Amino acid sequence: GKLATNTHTHAHVLLYPTDGKVEIRLQLLNYRCCFFCLSFCLRTRTISVFSSAPPHQVLQMYLPFCGISISNAKLFSESRKEYERSRALLEVVNDLFEEQTDLEKIVRKIMQRAVTLLQCERCSVLLLEDIHSPVVKFSKTFELMSPLCNMDRDISVCLFDKVSMEKLSCSDWLINNSIAELVASTGLPVNISDVCQDPRFDAEADQASGFHIRSVLCVPIWNRTHQIIGGGAQILNRLDRRTFNDADQRLFEAFVIFCGLGINNTMMYNQVKKTWAKQSVALDMLSYHATCSKVEVDRLKAAKIPLSSELGIEEFHFNDFSLDNDAMITASLRMFLELGAVQKFKIDYDVLCRWLLTVRKNYRTVAYHNWRHAFNVCQCMFLMITTAGFQDVLSDAETLALMVGCLCHDLDHRGTNNAFQAKTGSALALLYGTSATLEHHHFNHAVMILQSEGHNIFANLCSKEYSSMMQLLKQAILSTDLTLHFQRRSQFFDRVLSGEFSWTDEAHRELLRSMLMTACDLGAVTRPWEISKQVAELVTSEFFEQGDRERSELKLTPAAIFDRNRKDELPALQLEWIDGICKPLYQALMKLNGKLKPMVDGIAANRMKWKELGSSYQQHTHRTIPAHTFVALLL
Repeated sequence: GKLATNTHTHAHVLLYPTDGKVEIRLQLLNYRCCFFCLSFCLRTRTISVFSSAPPHQVLQMYLPFCGISISNAKLFSESRKEYERSRALLEVVNDLFEEQTDLEKIVRKIMQRAVTLLQCERCSVLLLEDIHSPVVKFSKTFELMSPLCNMDRDISVCLFDKVSMEKLSCSDWLINNSIAELVASTGLPVNISDVCQDPRFDAEADQASGFHIRSVLCVPIWNRTHQIIGGGAQILNRLDRRTFNDADQRLFEAFVIFCGLGINNTMMYNQVKKTWAKQSVALDMLSYHATCSKVEVDRLKAAKIPLSSELGIEEFHFNDFSLDNDAMITASLRMFLELGAVQKFKIDYDVLCRWLLTVRKNYRTVAYHNWRHAFNVCQCMFLMITTAGFQDVLSDAETLALMVGCLCHDLDHRGTNNAFQAKTGSALALLYGTSATLEHHHFNHAVMILQSEGHNIFANLCSKEYSSMMQLLKQAILSTDLTLHFQRRSQFFDRVLSGEFSWTDEAHRELLRSMLMTACDLGAVTRPWEISKQVAELVTSEFFEQGDRERSELKLTPAAIFDRNRKDELPALQLEWIDGICKPLYQALMKLNGKLKPMVDGIAANRMKWKELGSSYQQHTHRTIPAHTFVALLL
């Protein structure tokens, strides 16, 4: 209908919804004509509603719904804002997970989100040069201008490093960085609504920059350990020209938490990359200096390789002291040739020569665990495979893995045992733990040599064969750990003595390979007396050197086996060594293969010699070491 112009009577009614902030004013016009107008004044907007119903009934029925509707509308508006903010934060998290390898890219994404989320003209991120230094110094500065902002310069994204920052005037950046420096030093956010009223603001610098700053919000960037990694993230000038309020600050602080995590992860990734690069360079240098020369390889390739019969490597009484370092290399070559490994596994002769020479070069000049010991162990394995006939029951792959394992089983040995590594907290103990520390190191060193250019004697194996060969090699080297030996030898002894050992059971075969490795590692005890005694003295010499270090470095009294002040007890120690460790092992192997009887006989003969040497000492001291105590000292 048409609103009457005669407005002689009117009435006003006020209504406040539940929050008490919105006033609803109802103005009744022309009461006699039953027309009225409802004027809802909500902020700056007015809504008018007309009705022809009786006014009092309308008021009683309508006003409660008006209050509820307006309150709900406000709640919906606020919840929608929170939803948009939460969605924006989730998008930030998504961006961080998408990009964690490039610092510049992730900071650029952060700034783009900040400008969009907080509707500001400019965003900046500063990163500290040294988070541990008390002096605040920035290494990188990132800036982004909103595309909605009128700029004098045709720039949307800027990245300034140290060099370019020196070329820029201080005004080209926020208040000479004073706000960011303050935030970085205190760890507290700064919200300046009017920079002109702030004493830290340089008006001249602001004019020179060409960018007029009205308001600043700057918050620190933390990493996950609560260290400030950035001077801060800063936003300048809201697009609607209002100041940054508490809601903006809370949102920006939440936003920067995620940014800090992303920046920290990216910086950690870059550190890992640098560390990897350093290790790669170090490994390359080590590989260069730890590998043999081309001259050595050419000389070995041209050398005449003596026959096994000429070298005596198939004899139980073989004397490795009869060979010098070069002769041991040619003897090693002969063993691989004799077993047919070069033909069966298509090993390049040049690669085999280079690998052997490099393996020798990677043994240290310690008293016992050196290249001579490695060769001696390998010759013992060759003897068992050929003379004792284990080649009839072992596969070609098992044979090759055992031979390679023998030559590599003590690579880079430092002349100290696993217990010493644990006591000193050495780098090896930290790297590999306290279980089979050295053995893991020996295997990894063997792998490093194989992976060096021109050293992979397994290069012509297919992927499956290569994987299987490396597994066999790892088992072989790790099995030389006496702790592991004592954990497993009872299983082997039980199966052999009960007649339950099965050549077709892979678990049984693995046990056998482990026992063979230990038997070869201890093989010097089976040699003729003069050889065995000389080896025992070398072992004792190395043990005494460790004991000296325990006394001088760790301020500990070394155990008898490592104490040179108790060197007269060597015969008794050797008897315990033979009875507690060696004799049971060789007897079990002889029961499995009777051709090993010469080794058991050699042990018995040497035991008699040690007993004779020790008898006079025991008559004067009556000091003996229980077998279980002696064994424990070695582990």
